[in-house]
Amino acid sequence: MASWQAWKNSIGAALVLGAMAAPAAAQTVSFTTSGPGLQGQPLGLDVRITGVVDLYAFQFSLSFNPSVLQAVGVTEGPFLPTAGGTFFGPGTINNTTGIVSFAFDSLVGTIPGANGSGILAHIDFTTPGAGTSPITFSNVVLLNSALVDIPATITGGSISVSPIPEPAAALLLAAGLAGLIRPAA
Repeated sequence: MASWQAWKNSIGAALVLGAMAAPAAAQTVSFTTSGPGLQGQPLGLDVRITGVVDLYAFQFSLSFNPSVLQAVGVTEGPFLPTAGGTFFGPGTINNTTGIVSFAFDSLVGTIPGANGSGILAHIDFTTPGAGTSPITFSNVVLLNSALVDIPATITGGSISVSPIPEPAAALLLAAGLAGLIRPAA
C-alpha cells in the first residue's frame, strides 16, 4: 500500500511540474490576402489572431510598399465583437510612406475577452504597381480583460502583385484576321 501511495504522489508531482513547465498557448498575429494579386485589381488583407484567450483589446500598425499597394480603408473584423460591444478605430492611412498607423479595437464594459481564432481587422488595397511588398507589423499590443499584455508571435510576410497580363500574340493575330473576313453576299 505504501508503494502505491508513493507512486501516486510521484505521478501527481510530475503532472504538476509538467503543467508548470508546459509553454502557454501560442497566440499569433498574422495576415491572409484575398483577391487576384494583379496590378490594377483590388486586394484585401485580413489581420488574423490564432489561439488567443481573453482578448479584450488590440492595436497594430502595418507597413507596406506604397509603389505596389495603396491602402483604401480599414474595417473591424468579426472576431472581437463575438465577445460583446466594441469601440473600433481604423487608424491613419499614409500611402506616401506606406503605413496604416495605430488601428485599434476594444471591448466595452467589464466583460471577459474573446477566445479562439479569427479576423481582427480587414484592410482594402488598390494595386497601382507590380512587384513585391513586404508586410510588416509594428506597435502590436494585445490586452486581456484585466488590461494585462498578452504575449504573441507576430508574423509578417510579403504580397506579390503581378503585372496586367498581356494577351497572347496569337490571340491578337486571330482577332485581327477575324475583322478582315467579310461574309459572302
